[in-house]
Amino acid sequence: MASFHEKGSVGSGDKVATRNDTAFALDERRRAALAEVDNAKFSWFHAKVCVVAGVGFFTDAYDIFAINIASTMLGYVYGKGQKLNKNQDLGVKVATPVGTFFGQLLFGWLADVVGRKRMYGVELMIIIIGTFAQALSGDGKVVHIIGVLVVWRFLMGIGIGGDYPLSAVISSEFASTKIRGRMMTAVFANQGWGNFTAALVAFIITAAFKSSILKEASITDLKSVDYMWRILIGLGCVPGVVALYFRLTIPETPRFTMDIERNIDQATSDIKTVLTNTAAVRNDDLVQRVEAPRASWADFREYFGKLENFKVLFGCAYSWFALDIAFYGLGLNSGIVLQAIGFGTPPNKGVSGVYQNLKNICIGNLILSAGGLIPGYWATFLFVDKWGRKPIQLMGFIALTILFIIMGFGYDKLTATPAATKGFVVLYCFANFFQNFGPNTTTFIIPGEAFPTRYRSTAHGISAASGKLGAIVAQVGFAQLKDIGGTNKFVKHILEIFAFFMLTGIFSTLLLPETNRQSLEDLSNENQEGFVKAPIGRANITDV
Repeated sequence: MASFHEKGSVGSGDKVATRNDTAFALDERRRAALAEVDNAKFSWFHAKVCVVAGVGFFTDAYDIFAINIASTMLGYVYGKGQKLNKNQDLGVKVATPVGTFFGQLLFGWLADVVGRKRMYGVELMIIIIGTFAQALSGDGKVVHIIGVLVVWRFLMGIGIGGDYPLSAVISSEFASTKIRGRMMTAVFANQGWGNFTAALVAFIITAAFKSSILKEASITDLKSVDYMWRILIGLGCVPGVVALYFRLTIPETPRFTMDIERNIDQATSDIKTVLTNTAAVRNDDLVQRVEAPRASWADFREYFGKLENFKVLFGCAYSWFALDIAFYGLGLNSGIVLQAIGFGTPPNKGVSGVYQNLKNICIGNLILSAGGLIPGYWATFLFVDKWGRKPIQLMGFIALTILFIIMGFGYDKLTATPAATKGFVVLYCFANFFQNFGPNTTTFIIPGEAFPTRYRSTAHGISAASGKLGAIVAQVGFAQLKDIGGTNKFVKHILEIFAFFMLTGIFSTLLLPETNRQSLEDLSNENQEGFVKAPIGRANITDV
């Protein structure tokens, strides 16, 4: 056991030497502690992080993509002509991405300022409240129910936005270098299961209410469908409630404690606690502040003012923006695309046609999820720590460029006959596959690795918010353009526009570093030797 103390009786030269020796010892302890995290074997704690963070993404995806089916239900109940008008449909679909945009920026910054642990769970509570409130929304003479839903979906989106930087950073900062890509992919892959579950629940609800729908007096009085969309959306808060306790009790990441709270002793203790799977203890005696780079506006400008750092942030942000143009452009409008190509369009009118149309939309979304989305995530899981992030992202953007060119320019021939339409659906599934075995997953992973601890969550939030800006642009553009020349006549040109953005994503990917199997500190592009300068005030370090 060795202790270092500053004493007033020594000369100034001795004091400086002592402080330098202490700083060197602290610096060595910091790097040794981080090496323990980077070299740790996969444990139950790592599995817990994946589950706790993953449930949040399952909830996010369910809540986001359930509206794809619920909007059709809302149209039957509250729309004129049994469908929402263009602005109503746009409002309920774009409200969540707009809220998510602000949530990603806000929570990304807060997680770097006040801590990952303190914010983790807060965003989930916002999601739960926003989701449950939608299911209880009512129509009124002054405020239309669509307006009420837009407000609650915006609030829910703020919570969903907070989940992105928090879950990414927590999973990356706890992971060892060998499994970090797979851990982060396992968390993000729950997005696919959430999307699939939303379609499955909608299918089950539709089947359960079949007799009620068919007994309705007329298509203008579909009370049973009003129950259906409320159940579909309201069930989205259930997994969030289940995961809330575990989020509130997850420990602070050692990297935050070490580099932002600047408490190396407590971080070292926390690392041992995590690796041995014992109860976490925050010891007030272990408050040893050190001098290290601190986040500030001036420091932020200095760090990202360097070209090598700025181009990484720009590459992350633009790649996510380009990807989400297509990912949300299709994901939030798959029901419209399926109807546009005539997939399962019911020949009957009246209440029987309502049931058949909802059933077909649910089946179509299940096919798209199971045939492309889910396999894509797990293909990335298998290869992300072998091939690396950058090759997978490049491959995905190249494949998507080709697929959207074929789907867009060959749209008329691919939708001319029922047999050709099946071919279009296959290409659509391949597009979903290469979105996830490609940039949709890697744009989530890379920003959680490529920046220093003091800006990791903020930079991830900026990158993710850029993606949601792409989602907003895509949704507004889709709504405004799709009916040019007739109902859904412009869809083929929208697919061509998607191809252009996938092409630009190839070039933005070239700006990114390969982050595979490297420590987060090496990826930060900062010299780690001497990162800790000296203790602040009275130094009292105990080597264990």
